[in-house]
Amino acid sequence: MERADVHVVGAGPNGLAAAVTMARAGLAVRVFERETTIGGGARTAELTLPGFHHDVCSAVHPMALASGFFRRFGLDRRIDLVVPEISYAHPLDGGRAGIAYRDLERTAAGLGPDGPAWNRLMRPLAEHADQVAQFAGSSLLRIPAHPLTTARFGLRSLEQGSPLWNARFREQTAPAMLTGVAAHSIRPMPSPSTAGAALSLGAYAHGRGWPIPIGGSQAIVDALADDLRAHGGEIVTDAPVRRLADLPPAKATLLDVSPKALIELAGDRLPARYLAALRRYRYGNAVAKVDFALSGPVPWTNPELARAGTLHVGGTRAAIAAAEADVAAGRHSADPYVLVAQPTPFDPGRAPEGRHVLWAYTHVPHDSTLDQTEAITRQLERFAPGFRDLVLASSSRTAADMENHNPNYVGGDIASGTASLLQLARRPTLSLNPWTTPARGVYLCSSATPPGPGVHGLAGWYAARRALANEFGLEPPSLTP
Repeated sequence: MERADVHVVGAGPNGLAAAVTMARAGLAVRVFERETTIGGGARTAELTLPGFHHDVCSAVHPMALASGFFRRFGLDRRIDLVVPEISYAHPLDGGRAGIAYRDLERTAAGLGPDGPAWNRLMRPLAEHADQVAQFAGSSLLRIPAHPLTTARFGLRSLEQGSPLWNARFREQTAPAMLTGVAAHSIRPMPSPSTAGAALSLGAYAHGRGWPIPIGGSQAIVDALADDLRAHGGEIVTDAPVRRLADLPPAKATLLDVSPKALIELAGDRLPARYLAALRRYRYGNAVAKVDFALSGPVPWTNPELARAGTLHVGGTRAAIAAAEADVAAGRHSADPYVLVAQPTPFDPGRAPEGRHVLWAYTHVPHDSTLDQTEAITRQLERFAPGFRDLVLASSSRTAADMENHNPNYVGGDIASGTASLLQLARRPTLSLNPWTTPARGVYLCSSATPPGPGVHGLAGWYAARRALANEFGLEPPSLTP
């Protein structure tokens, strides 16, 4: 193998973002990927039947238009993104539903007496969604660039993350909608970190929308890979790396891996104090995922739900909080929260004509081996009677299966580390420069570094900027298409 300036281990969105940044700076970059296909959690594959294309992990991408990296990269000019009129929806019993339209006024109008409260809560954030994204997409130890927006965000997070979280609302729909978004963080509620997830994702929902990539999440990583190759980079698949000593020499090595894998790869190069800090890093609870091939569209009791790209299924605020508390206590909920994506109404090419794919996961205890197909099906039947009769085939992955598919998902934790407020600040260690490790030329660029989980490319971009300055004395390059 010819010598490279930079090695990147892991061809997920963060690894590829790092590789693109380094290659655009004129460096020779080689990416090593253990799987046959690139993408990590952002892959698309035929998981059930021929012609049915399912997203392997991530499906809907709130950060595709909000991420500072993707905005500079011009992702929306490189791939086709459809932005549903309804960012997300929340079915409730009796055919009721909360609908989060991109149009904030329309959303508030549908919430009746709670509409003004929703408007007051969300408008200052939605109107400055890019500023929210800049704050939420940075290290918490950084001085915020927009202090007023940050203060508004912080005060609302403290309110919605406390026992006062119902104080604004009189009815059930609006608080259920917030809780459905907060549950993305796979944490017990209320807490400031879950409230922060709800408010940031909610700001993007009204400020920019939640895009769906045409052709699946694979389109995002393919665009990154195309740009990397166009600038001389190389991707080597079927190439697991077990120790950094096994790699050819390079001046910088960027690792899109978990702290657990960092210890395995480079433990012999790291000082005892740093290794101890990595061992204290905590992984969170997990997801179990089921993909469905359907003979027709989901028969939601409320027909407006058919126009939503994302749905949060689980009922009221109290019911979802109870389900998440069960998981935090190590139990499988009998009434689980289910996150659902239905891409085929917006991207019919994902399935044969007239057919549909449905993406769903629920939260389970760390390392769970329990198949959740029946639990998810039963919850969908509650809000879409007859759903079971449409299922042509399904593909299930337990939490343990999720880690087998992607070692970064330790115990099935797709966030690569619990997203508590403390660990969002200490990710993976308490540092103003958490992407740089004590090993010379070795950088961590995974979701275990700021800003944490999500398909945004920011962790890779931040790590690459550090490596460019420290190892090569170079400024960050332009990412413009």
